[in-house]
Amino acid sequence: MGLPSVIRVLSTREQETHLQIDALNAAGVEVIYQEKTSSVGARPELQKCLGRLGQGDVLVVYKIDRIARSLKDLLAILDRIRESGALVRSLTEPLDTSSAMGAFVIQILGAVAQLERGIIRERSIAGQQAAIARGVKVGRRRALSAEDEAEVVRLYETGLHTLKGFGTKFDVSLSVIKRAVYRVHRPLHSSLK
Repeated sequence: MGLPSVIRVLSTREQETHLQIDALNAAGVEVIYQEKTSSVGARPELQKCLGRLGQGDVLVVYKIDRIARSLKDLLAILDRIRESGALVRSLTEPLDTSSAMGAFVIQILGAVAQLERGIIRERSIAGQQAAIARGVKVGRRRALSAEDEAEVVRLYETGLHTLKGFGTKFDVSLSVIKRAVYRVHRPLHSSLK
């Protein structure tokens, strides 16, 4: 039997991270893969872990939602694990893919996790819409003040300066400058350089 492995997405809450690592160590997991970035992106550690799985390995997870963000994603990962000859076991859920019932349960839990994320997302959007209706400004503060944005637009309209030069002058990125100009000159956006 190969080395037990785990892929776990780091939580923003340090306490939960330690809880997961402690549980994995207590379960005898020998290799722990941790994502250093958001789980929404490419997840290189997950890919590395899946690529190293072989016949007889056991992918141990703290919770099934640590490896997949949707049912479709979960099913694709489970197929890849099965093709490598490895198994999956969760520490907090009664699943083990060594049996047909375990494989079925893991798919149901994946669907429930996807539903839960969808409900949370809907609540978040509703909360943002309610805040906007109350007049609360949502999102990051703009990098340029209204006065600086007006100055950028004025200079842009003279045609004597480059947008890249504005970024240097105002100490912001080129995309900030483009957005400031785009807010006033929408049709010209595709020609901004």
